[in-house]
Amino acid sequence: MSGFLFVVPPLTGHINPAVGVAARLSARGHRVAWVCADPALVRRLAGPDAVVTGCAGPVPGAGGAVRPPDLRGAEALRFLWEWYLLPLADAMAPGVGAAVAEVRPDVVVADQQAFAGALVAERLGLPWATSATTSAEFSGAYDGLPKVADWIRERLAGLRARIGDPSGTADPRYSPHLLLVFSTPELIGPQAPLAPHVHYVGPSLTGRPAAPGFPWEWLDRGRAKVLVTLGTANADAGGRFLAECLGALRERADRVQAVIADPGGTLRATAGDKDVLILPSVPQLPLLARMDAVVCHAGHNTVCEALWHGVPLVVAPIRDDQPVVAGQVVDSGAGVRVRFGRSTAARLGEALDTVLHDSAHRAAAARVRTAFRAAGGARTAAAHLERMAAESR
Repeated sequence: MSGFLFVVPPLTGHINPAVGVAARLSARGHRVAWVCADPALVRRLAGPDAVVTGCAGPVPGAGGAVRPPDLRGAEALRFLWEWYLLPLADAMAPGVGAAVAEVRPDVVVADQQAFAGALVAERLGLPWATSATTSAEFSGAYDGLPKVADWIRERLAGLRARIGDPSGTADPRYSPHLLLVFSTPELIGPQAPLAPHVHYVGPSLTGRPAAPGFPWEWLDRGRAKVLVTLGTANADAGGRFLAECLGALRERADRVQAVIADPGGTLRATAGDKDVLILPSVPQLPLLARMDAVVCHAGHNTVCEALWHGVPLVVAPIRDDQPVVAGQVVDSGAGVRVRFGRSTAARLGEALDTVLHDSAHRAAAARVRTAFRAAGGARTAAAHLERMAAESR
């Protein structure tokens, strides 16, 4: 049997897709270990028995830098790299090296934003695969932004000089050996790169720990059901948007019932409310199986999980890769886009009515669902990693 070391950033949306893959490998008898700046987060998502090596690295808000909630576009991207991704890689590198020495893996599986995994593996001569938990960079994310692309290349070259092999040439975001993309061209679009080492495996949705209790009996079979969520990292920016969503949903309470995830506690929940259920967290995967539409921030995981269930979307991207993912949703026909910072209850209501009642959006979501399910998800990703490990011996 082979050994695999998963190197992940301390971000839920980047760990979750790897959880199902790791579970498949473990079930087939392989040795699986993790390295992360937040071991407790990995154990919460992958299970308490996960073998996790901690490393001295920052968690969101690295170095005390708090990203302004209204930061957008190229400036938001620069902030993400300069104040989070690059410091995280520098801080994780020693721990990744120590984990490699301890675990002695046959393959390092590095998340595309955990640069230390790829660069340390390259320096030590180990084969490494990329776990691409967002497909934004495969659909022209930097088209028209040559200065941004050049700036990123310069920063990665400096990072390689510090923690990797200075003579190496591979971009740590894209393994030249095996690139696992948790999406498919049906969503990414015609820009999706084709190469023998690039494999579109679709969403990895298995291996999640059981969610806390949810009042399933509250759901009304006689009304359309809508989930509103802005993910796990946008509580600081979502108050106004969630309030406008709430207004739109209240106006449609005769025909729509909604669940709103509000981790920041910005909305006031009312006991006994039969129209809108406001909770700090929700069991998203099983809930999506009962939803008719989703309103979200165009986070890659949320979009893919919704489309896995054939649920059309209203997307309101906030920052980072979300505008690109929102573009994928619109171009595929599986949803409509609204402006996060300027959407009113009226505009959100119009968008929601569109995805609920326009059969074209539901048909497009169904097409993506079919492609996702055919891709194989965690099972296919694990099989590719097994072959990689066997060929590396």
